[in-house]
Amino acid sequence: MSNLIRWEPAREMMTLREAMDRLFDDAFTRPLSLNGAWSAPAIDMYQTGDDVIVKAALPGLKADDVQITITRDMLTLKGEFKTEDESKEKAWHIREQRWGAFERSLALPTEVKADKARAEFENGVLVITLPKADEVKPKTVTIKAM
Repeated sequence: MSNLIRWEPAREMMTLREAMDRLFDDAFTRPLSLNGAWSAPAIDMYQTGDDVIVKAALPGLKADDVQITITRDMLTLKGEFKTEDESKEKAWHIREQRWGAFERSLALPTEVKADKARAEFENGVLVITLPKADEVKPKTVTIKAM
């Protein structure tokens, strides 16, 4: 018995389409810094029953180097990765470490209590905990049996 696999052009087109979507997503949603390096920090955002949690990877920064702003439904992180002294005597072969100013704004998935927000910075990871507004928290209704 032979191991022939039927060619399905539609399946190949979906793969091409997914690759193009990924290309445009990366090109237009992750801003470039002026120095040509990707300087926007990697972000994870999720929500629990009571909070929206945002984690940002900021290796090499200190807590004082980052500014957090919450306005209505947007969270903005600003900061700057400092570069070491530029010397003309160096001949770089590879330079992948990011440097330069960054600003990253995220649309929050739900209303939050901005005045109750907490931020912790440990080992280069910034964790922001945003309590959800009482109006959007799920309510439990007890059922009376008759």
